[in-house]
This record gives sequence, structure tokens and C-alpha cells, in this order.
Amino acid sequence: NAESKDEDLMKEVMKYRKIDAHAHVDESNYKVEVNLDFADRLGIEKLMISDFLRPFTEGAPDDFRARNSFAIKCMKQHPDRFTGTVVLNPRYQKESLEEIKRCIDAGMVGAGELYNQVNINDPLYYPIIERFIDLKMIILMHSGIGHTEVKSFREPENVSVPQDFVEIAKRYPEAMFQFAHIGGGGDWEYACKTLKDSPNVYVDVSGSNNEGNMIDFAMKYIGEDRLLFACDYSFYQGVGHMFSAKLTDAQRRKIFFENYNNILRRSGNNVD
Repeated sequence: NAESKDEDLMKEVMKYRKIDAHAHVDESNYKVEVNLDFADRLGIEKLMISDFLRPFTEGAPDDFRARNSFAIKCMKQHPDRFTGTVVLNPRYQKESLEEIKRCIDAGMVGAGELYNQVNINDPLYYPIIERFIDLKMIILMHSGIGHTEVKSFREPENVSVPQDFVEIAKRYPEAMFQFAHIGGGGDWEYACKTLKDSPNVYVDVSGSNNEGNMIDFAMKYIGEDRLLFACDYSFYQGVGHMFSAKLTDAQRRKIFFENYNNILRRSGNNVD
């Protein structure tokens, strides 16, 4: 009987097309074969990958070029499964803008996950954001979820918090921002409330700290059109909490696939 229920659940899981809007690859912690194994088991057809810059590092050009080159290699090896997004450090303005061109020419379709060597609201990001506005591509930024006054010791001092996204989204209403991993720990309820009236900020539901009502709460404040399915390497949690949430079939289809595919459609990179 338990086996039958498991089979029924997996049939339900596999009927939905899925784009993982927040995925990572590298040669040690986020292995390509592990990504693909979980994606095959859970019916995730496309993963948006980056080899992100680590926190508390300089994030020098040689570092972000090497990480982007590894992601491009993965894209070439598995073109039907992996699509890359550019990592950079705007403290190196010229090199970052050059790297955007190199990576977009290689088939990447957005920016991020950008780590917090620099806050998303810093003027150093303005030329980067303007470039991605021209490209009609989304910018995925790491978030230290919480109030401006409350930041985790695990995060850099200039970590971006929800209010920073509100301010930069207001400055650039034509840009698309992806607020990373409300399941990443911290005050995700505050994040959802703060981002409620920022229509150009999309919120991904990835992370490994998923409380039971997280997606239901996010639906109330963010809504079905701005939530993005994502795992950030927590695959079973990423898919599982989509089925524990009180979502209609149409809402699941939007969050699992359609919302991100519509973002990709703006730059002509949609999956279908």
C-alpha cells in the first residue's frame, strides 16, 4: 500500500515539466553527474547553472572567468540539460562587461548567482544591470534573508537583503531580478512581505530550510506569477515542498516551468 502511494506520487511528480531556476556545478561540491541523476529522477528537464564565486573571496577576474568557463564546458557536454548564467564581480568593471559578452556569445542567458562581494544596490552594479536590461535577461542575486539590521555571521558584511532588492528594482523597473532561495534560512516571511510590491523581482523557492507553509505564504505575498521553482542542490526538498503546498495544477505548472520559461522568452531563449 505504501509502495502504491509512492508510485502515485512519483507519477504526479513526473507529469510536470520543470526548470530548476537556481542550480550550481563545480568539480567538487556540485558535481555534474549528481545534478543529472537527481534531475532524471525528478523530471527536471533544464537546470540554470553557475559555478558561483565563493563568499569572503576577492572574486578576481581570473576566478570568475575560470568558473564561467567550467559552466560553459558543462553546457557543451549537456546542451539539452544545462544552461549557464554569468558570474562576475563589478569591482572589476571592464573585465565584468567583457565577460558578459564572452559568456552570452557562448550561450548563457542571464547573470548569477552573484555573490555579495558587492551589494546589489551598489552603483558599481548599475552598468551591469543596464547591460542585462539591454539583453532582456534576468539577474540572480544571492540574498542574506533578513532585516537590514540582522545579518548572519556566515555572510559578508555587504550581503544584499530584501530592502536592497526593493530599492534597486525601483531604480530599474525594466530590469528583472531573481531573489535567491527563500528556503536558504533566515526571515523568509519578512522577505516575502518586503518584496510584495516589487513586480520585477522574482523569488525562487530553493534552499534546504523549508518550513511547511513557506510556499503557501509566498503565494499570498508574491503570487503565482513571480515564484520560481528552484532547488539550489536540495532536490527532494525543492520538489517535495511544491507538492505539500496548497497549489492548483495550473499554479504548479506556472511555478515549475512557465514563469521561468516566460522570462527566457523575452530574450528568445525559451525552452519550447
